[in-house]
Amino acid sequence: MFAADPQIGVFVVASILVILIPGQDMVLVLSRGLTRGPRAGVLTAAGVSVGLLGHTLLAAMGLGALLLSSDGLFIAIKWIGAAYLAYLGVKLIRSASAGLATDGTDGAAHGNVFVEGLVSNIANPKITVFYFAFLPQFIDADSQQPAVELLLYGSAFALLTFAMKAPVGLFAGLTAAWIHRRPRVLLAINRVSGVLLISLALALALDPR
Repeated sequence: MFAADPQIGVFVVASILVILIPGQDMVLVLSRGLTRGPRAGVLTAAGVSVGLLGHTLLAAMGLGALLLSSDGLFIAIKWIGAAYLAYLGVKLIRSASAGLATDGTDGAAHGNVFVEGLVSNIANPKITVFYFAFLPQFIDADSQQPAVELLLYGSAFALLTFAMKAPVGLFAGLTAAWIHRRPRVLLAINRVSGVLLISLALALALDPR
């Protein structure tokens, strides 16, 4: 039975360690929380987690294997993801020099940060490949429903991601009011976050696999 699988504890610990590794998702959650407030930080984390559900579906349908076997498809999606990260980075840097636009107080802007988290995550093919390599390790070789178990583990990973990253966005957002009273600090955060996202975009684009 999946519910009684002794590997669940190992899965949870391994997943938490993976989630805590700094990367593009964490940078995005932090930057949105710091510059737009706690709600924006949490919604960005939610977008990232929903993106992971998309990767779960792709892995369960076997598209992770297709990405592994098709260099052309992998490279195409990788470049799309890198271009989107670079776009977000440039947008942050430009906002830093254009009146410190902090439009996180309205519903439309909050919807935007959710979509940014979602697209940033789902457009990274390395996550689908990671899912395809990571999740099957916790599925019994004799399982009668491996696709179902893959969906369950993938959904659990997405929930753990939200549980770990939403507090990061929340606590970062709690400092937003202090930051907004100090334009130079906000300017520096936008620029540093933008440079980090562009650097991550370059790393993704230049990574051969």
